[in-house]
Amino acid sequence: MASMVPYGNFDRALRRAWPLDAFDEFFSPLSTLSTDAGFKMNVEDADDRYVITAELAGVKRDEIDVELNEGRLSISVDKKESDEEKGKNYLHKESTEWKASRGVYLKDASTSGLSAKLEGGILTVNVPKQEEKANVTKVSID
Repeated sequence: MASMVPYGNFDRALRRAWPLDAFDEFFSPLSTLSTDAGFKMNVEDADDRYVITAELAGVKRDEIDVELNEGRLSISVDKKESDEEKGKNYLHKESTEWKASRGVYLKDASTSGLSAKLEGGILTVNVPKQEEKANVTKVSID
C-alpha cells in the first residue's frame, strides 16, 4: 500500500523517476501550452434560460465570436498580438497569440432573445429556452 500513488499525482511521480529530470523540467512549460483547453466555461440551467459564462481575461470583444447553430452554442476566441507589442524588443515573453473554441449542445435553445456581455474578463451569454417539441414520430409496423 505504501507504494501506491494517488491518480492525481501519478504523472508527477513518473517525472521523479525520469533520469533526466532537469531536462524534463526545462521543457515542461512548452508542453503545457499545446494541451491547454483554452478557457474555462460554465453552463447553468436557470429555469427559463441557460446562462453560459466563459473566463476570457485579456480578450477584446472583437476577438470573440459567439454563435448558436441548431442548438449548439459555440464560443470562439482568436487572440491576436497588437502591432504595438510586435515592435518591442522582448528578452522574454509569455503572452502569446492563441485560438480556442468551446461549445455546448442546448437542445431547447431559442434563437430569439439571445444576449451576451463581456465584463471584467468574463463573457456571459444568456440563451432563452423554448418549449420542447416532440420530434419523435411513432411508426406502426404492418
